[in-house]
Amino acid sequence: MTEFDVPGESGTCTVAVSVPGLISLDEDVELTLASTGKLLLLAVVAQEIASGALDPAEVVELREDDRCGGSGVLGVLSGRRWTIGDLAVLTASVSDNTATNALLRRLGLDRVAEGAAALGFVRTRILDRIREPRLPSHPPTFAVGTAGELARFATGLDGRQEWTRLLLGWMAHNTDRSLVPALLPHEPEDRNILPSVPPGTVWVANKTGTDVGVRADVGVMIGAGRRIGYAVLANGPAGDEYALVEKVRQAGLTIGRLTGPVGPR
Repeated sequence: MTEFDVPGESGTCTVAVSVPGLISLDEDVELTLASTGKLLLLAVVAQEIASGALDPAEVVELREDDRCGGSGVLGVLSGRRWTIGDLAVLTASVSDNTATNALLRRLGLDRVAEGAAALGFVRTRILDRIREPRLPSHPPTFAVGTAGELARFATGLDGRQEWTRLLLGWMAHNTDRSLVPALLPHEPEDRNILPSVPPGTVWVANKTGTDVGVRADVGVMIGAGRRIGYAVLANGPAGDEYALVEKVRQAGLTIGRLTGPVGPR
């Protein structure tokens, strides 16, 4: 048993951790991603905006079958017309399921799959739109993938290309800092992409995923000494979510120390 494995009430949970070149724990195990899989969609949208293939000001009208419960706010708001840029920000910042479905419908699953494959994703993929509830006739989950592929992708988000700057900006607006960075000293409302941070602190841009038996976090972390990409994916039996959160946060402390000296929050 490693420090990131969690004995579950109904079996053993799997916690995969990857920081390329520094940490590799079950990084090639294919796991359920929950909303962390939305990173693939956001990456393709960012690339197509940067190339001119998509106009961020294009208006998308929501359809009834776009609306979905779970995370986000569009499902309960009255507005029906949103730009592609708005939908991307909502997907990244509050993991909006309705915004995600509207973007997926606008691009199409095949187009997203092709774009994700071009970015190097092989086993990490979106299987379906967001559904609440998900029935036996539907694909088994929204997205699956490996910590290794996601961490390598995050490591490549260096802000040197327009699309990576755009994607990092969206990820910096993520309001969920309850997993990897939760115990690290950081300013969750600092949205500017920073080349360096004050000693003892970190800057984070990330995308989280939560579902029954799933806690996941993928992102970029910058400390005083180093900039890294990371992925922590935790899957386990229903009812063990709190144990998963604890282990993801423990992994976060280890990851944070790789960026330089940091103090507990």
